[in-house]
Amino acid sequence: MIVKPREYAIHNLQYLIRSAECKDAKALSEVRLQIDGETEYMDRVQGEAYIDEEGFQKIIKKDSDSLTNIFLVAEVKGAIAGFSRCEGNELKRSSHKVEFGVGVLMAYWGYGIGKNLLKESISWADSNHIRKMTLSVLETNEKAISMYKSCGFKVEGILQNDKWLSDGEYYNTLLMGSLR
Repeated sequence: MIVKPREYAIHNLQYLIRSAECKDAKALSEVRLQIDGETEYMDRVQGEAYIDEEGFQKIIKKDSDSLTNIFLVAEVKGAIAGFSRCEGNELKRSSHKVEFGVGVLMAYWGYGIGKNLLKESISWADSNHIRKMTLSVLETNEKAISMYKSCGFKVEGILQNDKWLSDGEYYNTLLMGSLR
């Protein structure tokens, strides 16, 4: 689904949150790859489950045409600084919910980009009668957990020893949800 763009200015950084467009596909491929390598908070090691330009074009087209999906980007001076996506489905028993995911380049942390991508997604969900939003987050990602809680998400479950990180240790994944 397509949403109206919205401008933000935080700590002298101006950015735009808008629906992803096919012209963003190459940049999204590069940004996702970079984000995956900047921390261990994402599900993937850098280069795993790589999505190329063509792959992103297909996702953007699908999401733009769907009533149950939304794909947003945060744009700073014409460049993609982050993105988020809500993905739902049309199965009757679960068509009332979407799963939220977000990624922001580390250079743009602290400007509210992740939180504003989430707020725009929540607004879209509310406007489209989505009853529940879900997400998963690594237990060590305390800033993200705090942000999600501040937007009404609650921990609904814990996947024990769910992720194996570079320090050789296993970590839990929190399953969080928000009823609209």
